[in-house]
Amino acid sequence: MEHMIHEIKPVFNHESKILILGSFPSVKSREGHFFYHHPQNRFWKVLAACLGQPVPGTVEEKTIFLLSNHIAVWDVIASCDIQGSSDSSIRNVTPNDLSNLLALAPVRTIYTNGGTSHKLFHKYLEPSLNREAVKLPSTSPANAAWSLNRLVSVWGPALRQGLFPGEADRDLTDL
Repeated sequence: MEHMIHEIKPVFNHESKILILGSFPSVKSREGHFFYHHPQNRFWKVLAACLGQPVPGTVEEKTIFLLSNHIAVWDVIASCDIQGSSDSSIRNVTPNDLSNLLALAPVRTIYTNGGTSHKLFHKYLEPSLNREAVKLPSTSPANAAWSLNRLVSVWGPALRQGLFPGEADRDLTDL
């Protein structure tokens, strides 16, 4: 177990309508200084498929991709004890303070990427924010039971609902 501090800044702006929260950056994400940096994580492929856009490659492309699609990304945890990238090993959690992000961005819906981030959000952030989060299936390669197509079939409607409440038939490629 190693005590780790989250050093990746959140990605958001004054047009971010949805916030996607992970638990804590993986070893690869910490090394790459950006979210979902592990090549086997399907996060970027899922979002690109849902939005009908090419998969972004560089950190700059990923940042532009998120912001141009009104998506904010961060993690629930600011620091914790963790073994490698194992969410199940997380202990001694200090949550991130989302109040500034939520005050500056018009976030309508908060999504959690997987069960661990959802449990952590519910335990550490939901009471103080007085907001709920919608749990989406994890894009992690550890979630092998979910194919890319199956992830897209759940993430797509969720993103559509978060970006365009009440317009379930709206095409996400209209952004």
